[in-house]
Amino acid sequence: MKALTLTAPSQFTYGDVPQPDLAPDEVLVAVQACGICGSDIHGMDGSSGRRIPPIIMGHEASGIIAQLGSAVTGWNAGDRVAFDSMIYCGLCESCLSGHTNLCPDRKIIGVSCPDYRRHGAFAEYVAIPRHLLVPLPAGLSFEEAAFGEPVGVALHAVNLVKPAQGDTAVVVGAGLIGLLVIQALKRAGCARILAVDLDEKRLALAQELGAESSVKASAPDALQQVRAWAGGDGADIAMEVVGISPTIQLAVRSVRKGGKVGAVGNLKAVVEFPLQEVVTREITVYGSCASSGEYTEALQAVADGSIRVTPLISAKASIADGQAWFDKLHGSAGDLLKVILHP
Repeated sequence: MKALTLTAPSQFTYGDVPQPDLAPDEVLVAVQACGICGSDIHGMDGSSGRRIPPIIMGHEASGIIAQLGSAVTGWNAGDRVAFDSMIYCGLCESCLSGHTNLCPDRKIIGVSCPDYRRHGAFAEYVAIPRHLLVPLPAGLSFEEAAFGEPVGVALHAVNLVKPAQGDTAVVVGAGLIGLLVIQALKRAGCARILAVDLDEKRLALAQELGAESSVKASAPDALQQVRAWAGGDGADIAMEVVGISPTIQLAVRSVRKGGKVGAVGNLKAVVEFPLQEVVTREITVYGSCASSGEYTEALQAVADGSIRVTPLISAKASIADGQAWFDKLHGSAGDLLKVILHP
């Protein structure tokens, strides 16, 4: 089969590789669409330690079942599917309590690190454990279905902070996940949402997708603008979707006493955290990792239009041209949100 393989830091080879062997509980999916994730961009140069070559990356995907493992039941060749990107055991305390994203034995499709290597979906075929499969709603395109993973991330983060009907929310960071979080907050009942970002085009798109207003993060009085918009003591909720010191500080300072902050971004492993303000204002901070059971809900939200993903597709291309698109994305092309690759 043909695949796009990371063969060295920031270097890809497109060509023939062996088709995956199937375990009894796996299916072979003929990939129809696979999105380039931000974690792939940050990982391809070797800086994250989670894309050690050689590895076929790609975990935001959808396709058609081509072959069933010997122990697989309940599915048929030809079924249209997407799949969770995170392999979990299903037997540990975390899995049994519904926190599959915290499974100590979790593995991510398309990731290669010191502990494991699991080839992904920038290929004609990918092997997927049966329990990760999700059927596509009728009428949902393969490109839209490839957003199941990032939409699931946004839904999980919003589900953790549990917005109340009529809440106000500030979203710091209007990249792909931030734009999905804005829509998830609105879907969950937030009445007013403010977007904060450096890029004016992304702020305009944020307002198109549900934000009431926006603030440019580089403004000297950005915090004052945020608090003036929120009124009173601050917003009910702030979602931080970047992961650096200035943005986490802005998120904490945007909420009222007793407010909630969802920490979704993690660009930096360590940030300067305004601990005293969190303590003295009794602010609750929720760390949010990946998703945990939201995949079906994510596909349904895209199918029913309550979360729009088509405006987030910047380009569609062949995986044969993957090197060029990875180079563009790695060069911080601010006008690109999601690039979808097709085998």
